[in-house]
Amino acid sequence: MLGGMNPISPHGLHHVTAVATDPQRNVDFYTTVLGLRLVKRTVNFDRPDTYHLYYGDESGRPSTLLTFFPWPEVPAGRQGSGLTTATAFGIPPESLGWWQRRLADHQVDADPPVRRTDEEVLAFRDPDGLVIELVAADGDSRSGWDGASGVPAEHAVRGLHAITMTEADLGPTADLFADLGMSLDAESGDRARFAMAGDEPGTLVDLVAGAGEKGRQAGGTVHHVAFRAPDQETQAQWRLQLIEAGAKVTEILDRQYFTSIYFREPGGVLLEIATDQPGFTVDEPLLELGRSLKLPPWLEPTREQIENSLPALELSGG
Repeated sequence: MLGGMNPISPHGLHHVTAVATDPQRNVDFYTTVLGLRLVKRTVNFDRPDTYHLYYGDESGRPSTLLTFFPWPEVPAGRQGSGLTTATAFGIPPESLGWWQRRLADHQVDADPPVRRTDEEVLAFRDPDGLVIELVAADGDSRSGWDGASGVPAEHAVRGLHAITMTEADLGPTADLFADLGMSLDAESGDRARFAMAGDEPGTLVDLVAGAGEKGRQAGGTVHHVAFRAPDQETQAQWRLQLIEAGAKVTEILDRQYFTSIYFREPGGVLLEIATDQPGFTVDEPLLELGRSLKLPPWLEPTREQIENSLPALELSGG
């Protein structure tokens, strides 16, 4: 796709953004059951009448983030080709049994653990049907969020481990990933694993062949996946490379906590490239993250209107 250019390799997963329904139920599940920290309570900058909720580790570092647009009236989506169909988090290898018991205690239906590419994987669905996986990952030194009630630090979710994209045809997307500097790490049956440059965790993308129907993006599905760029200069270079290769790429957009560009890969999955900086403490201190509604400067003049359009949220688990 990139025509023999020397592409800038991704530095890992930055965040995954999904679609939810009830924002309070979403907060309760991810902070209380999974023990993630709500690191930012803001709005969808393109549709400010809905929340944008960010969950991650203590400071919301890139590669630990799962975010949501909760639209109460959105219909249920359908998993299938052309979507990101699973989001995997790393947990300590010895914590798999502990998480099985915790999910059962919270009446979360989970599949029996399976072994995949030399990893033990525990899969379940959140209240909206979003597929989440917990992977017993060796060598993940991230601490996760240790301030959650009910989740001891030794069992805390560490951060993003991998995402799974389901494609009707793996070839064009695999070619794009190779051109972007990702390496084919493993193949097994209908699954191909690509790894990004570097030895940090949160650098894996699985492509799975989907012979069934095309997915429908709505409640309980992933909206987009973001890769990491260390700075805006790298992001701008990546944008130019993609444009020269024929991709339709957005302008660089200010998301307050990072800047972003968006494009679709050949199978239709929306991808983002987001910068690591400036981060979530740009508009509130570390100890106060996620406790109040934060708006970018250009939305502050309409704060009262925005607040009146949003349901109240209570934070009790993280």
